[in-house]
Amino acid sequence: MAPVAGGLQLTSLAGDSDELEDVRLLDSFDRIDGGARRIQVTVTGMTCAACSNSVESALKSLDGVLSASVALLQNKADVVFNPALLKDEDIKNAIEDAGFEADILPDSSTVGKMPHGTLVGQFTIGGMTCAACVNSVEGILRNLPGVKRAVVALATSSGEVEYDPSVISKDDIVNAIEDSGFEASFIQSNEQDKIILGVIGVYSLIDAQVLEGILGSTKGVRQFHFDQISSELNVLFDPEVLSSRSVVDAIQGGSNGKFKLHVRNPYTRMASKDVEETSTIFRLFISSLFLSIPLFFMRVVCPHIPLVYSLLLRRCGPFMMGDWLKWALVSVIQFVIGKRFYIAAGRALRNGSTNMDVLVAVGTTASYVYSVCALLYGALTGFWSPTYFETSAMLITFVLLGKYLECLAKGKTSDAIKKLVELAPATALLVVKDKGGKSIEEREIDSLLIQPGDTLKVLPGTKIPADGIVTWGSSYVNESMVTGESEPILKEVNASVIGGTINLHGALHIQTTKVGSDTVLSQIISLVETAQMSKAPIQKFADYVASIFVPSVVSLALLTLLGWYIAGSVGAYPEEWLPENGNHFVFALMFSISVVVIACPCALGLATPTAVMVATGVGANSGVLIKGGDALERAQKVKYVIFDKTGTLTQGKATVTTAKTFTGMERGDFLKLVASAEASSEHPLAKAILAYARHFHFFDDSSATTGTENGAKSGWLFDVSDFSAIPGRGVQCFIDGKRVLVGNRKLMVENGIDISTEVENFVVELEESAKTGILVAYNDTLTGVLGIADPLKREASVVIEGLQKMGVTPVMVTGDNWRTARAVAKEVGIQDVRAEVMPAGKADVVRSFQKDGSIVAMVGDGINDSPALAAADVGMAIGAGTDIAIEAADYVLMRNNLEDVITAIDLSCKTFSRIRLNYVFAMAYNVVAIPVAAGVFYPSLGIKLPPWVAGTCMALSSVSVVCSSLLLKRYRRPRLTTILEIVVE
Repeated sequence: MAPVAGGLQLTSLAGDSDELEDVRLLDSFDRIDGGARRIQVTVTGMTCAACSNSVESALKSLDGVLSASVALLQNKADVVFNPALLKDEDIKNAIEDAGFEADILPDSSTVGKMPHGTLVGQFTIGGMTCAACVNSVEGILRNLPGVKRAVVALATSSGEVEYDPSVISKDDIVNAIEDSGFEASFIQSNEQDKIILGVIGVYSLIDAQVLEGILGSTKGVRQFHFDQISSELNVLFDPEVLSSRSVVDAIQGGSNGKFKLHVRNPYTRMASKDVEETSTIFRLFISSLFLSIPLFFMRVVCPHIPLVYSLLLRRCGPFMMGDWLKWALVSVIQFVIGKRFYIAAGRALRNGSTNMDVLVAVGTTASYVYSVCALLYGALTGFWSPTYFETSAMLITFVLLGKYLECLAKGKTSDAIKKLVELAPATALLVVKDKGGKSIEEREIDSLLIQPGDTLKVLPGTKIPADGIVTWGSSYVNESMVTGESEPILKEVNASVIGGTINLHGALHIQTTKVGSDTVLSQIISLVETAQMSKAPIQKFADYVASIFVPSVVSLALLTLLGWYIAGSVGAYPEEWLPENGNHFVFALMFSISVVVIACPCALGLATPTAVMVATGVGANSGVLIKGGDALERAQKVKYVIFDKTGTLTQGKATVTTAKTFTGMERGDFLKLVASAEASSEHPLAKAILAYARHFHFFDDSSATTGTENGAKSGWLFDVSDFSAIPGRGVQCFIDGKRVLVGNRKLMVENGIDISTEVENFVVELEESAKTGILVAYNDTLTGVLGIADPLKREASVVIEGLQKMGVTPVMVTGDNWRTARAVAKEVGIQDVRAEVMPAGKADVVRSFQKDGSIVAMVGDGINDSPALAAADVGMAIGAGTDIAIEAADYVLMRNNLEDVITAIDLSCKTFSRIRLNYVFAMAYNVVAIPVAAGVFYPSLGIKLPPWVAGTCMALSSVSVVCSSLLLKRYRRPRLTTILEIVVE
């Protein structure tokens, strides 16, 4: 499992090509001296200046806050503080204590980076049953010394903890979770120092001793543990001394091949735990149901069968046969099958919280204890009161049914992760080379043991084991698992390949560049899984309601008990209402138990996470990676979508369409001059110019280059000196002692180059036809102009129209000039254009649309888009973009297709419609049924809710919520023909 969802790079396409400049991401961020830290916090609930003043006062009163300013219109607070005295959570808590909601924004300059010396560990956490458990575990983890951040997900039974290993170890974290009454185990961290192996060949104590001897003598092995029952070996090693492959080689070599090892994939292990949990719950449910059926028959059916009923009424000792049978059956259900509820309830109470298990334990125990007492009282006095053993049995059975459906939901919603895991091949063919680089052998290794720099052989028809670069061979590769495009892509020497994609034809040798958690596939899995960790604001509210709901229900149940009992004692209702052989206490107790049983908040806690789980899985299958529920909630309210131009609306593949000289210089010489100047530049436009010039001179890469990295120094080019790139302008160099300038108008004007009317008119003509004009000056004379075009993506115009039909306003932002920008915008149908915007200024454009409180989405692909993606309420990174852009975004559009912008917004809207419906299901039973359970309508309408019926209603609320969320699995991407109301005949 990857540590944090960052560093995702789906292809090696370049970023923005509409500015001839170097990008400096940190230019827009103020430097803070003295070890202080600055964060931004969104503040919800402010309505006037008095509110913002209250928030400012609350922040400034904290010891360690150096400065705090609150922007009412932007709903944000900017806080500078001493991290030695305060944590981020302290600032958030101070705002919430002042009566507002707060969320800390990630710093766009550090997105995806871990503070020096910290690790991110993944843990499985068992025993959590509701939101109260999650809050309890999160609180325990966040209070541990050395823990920077902790997030726990009920849906996946997992937690992610960022911690300082010099202060606290992963074992300490596991122990802290277990001490609080939950089950915990460490999965892995971003420190590759642990490997879990399945071992074949250890059949006796002697074999185990041999294995221990090998590990004990291996330098770098810190500790190990072998479980003979599961044949699982855990090895903790020093990554500076050993690698995971070295550990495996040492064991296999030391045993002369007797021991066969395979690496346990952490995702597979987690999936097996989910399957095991589902099987356990199903077994308990079936057992409870099987034992409850005889109770139901004795209560409902047997009274109508005289022979059977007479057997049940036959006395055996102090009780009747039926009573003995009920007591025996329910005791097994209550204390054997229902033991998990007592354990979980005790755990919750020990942590000072109450949850669903507390209610189940209280309700079933009350019913069971009362029934036992009624039997004993009858045996002693001869006064027999009715028993309610069936209530305990039916309640536990229905609760287990609800838990089983939750497990099914969890299993279904992890389909996307399972499919992604299955994409990775199990083994790889390692090419072993001698010191001279000659291949001497090939051997098969576990794909989880691949190391950076390995050379792997990929046969036709097999999957590529890891991300890397082709070093030999040529083949077509199917990359549809990442891009969604079914057309195979030609891969030759120096081409990049992605692990999990399929090699179709020829054999390839690849040199691995990214392995393990750094691969694209692992990063995608991490994004999908991390989405389960994040909580939407609406879910946080539900968690808060759930945390206070249980004590409120218990209080209401006690009031119901006292109310009915006192009313009966003073004769407020007739004796005819009492059950046969019953009394006022029994009458009141049944209403009280019904209240406890029906008011369980389990469905409330499931309403949001189950829907988010399904949505993230559906999104991943549709090519849209969602980083969390908070992103989903914001995306459904988007009012403006701001598009970057180059690489987003356009294909990002610039080509030279026109080359014209104005001084009589031969066209071939002109192109050779420009290509020589641009050969040292890494800008996409420079590469387009170089490719055009090379093609004009009938050179190709193989014939023209002289062995340099990218053909920058080729035999047919002039020698260049004093090359420099001028941000936002172009490039400058000297050839034969004469200055060459290649760039835009600003570059020419600033260097005193005269632009004639003829040249200006030609450039204007290019710009009005949506092309970029590149001016070239040689020896301080404007020599010629190149016209460069970047074709629009074929779906751009219909996507823009589709967004407008959905009520969303599209905006285009670019660093290109106004004429080109307007021409492109007109072609795609965008009315609002912001041109000549420097990279840092794109974030300012985003903020300008946020001033009135509107939700703004930013769609981009380049490094220079990352500040704007981070500043936007919803950042959408084109999947073929750069690492930093993807790290800063909330959505990753894997297919590099603009239609996915519509899919992302539509899926968000559908998900939150489903969440709202879930809350209706979750609350309707409580709102309607609690008064009925408490007996409010009994005096007037004679309606009451027996405890076992109340248990059914409670279980149905959870079942309704889970089934409602699962219906999102039927989601289909919106058709543009439907949105645009196009009739296809």
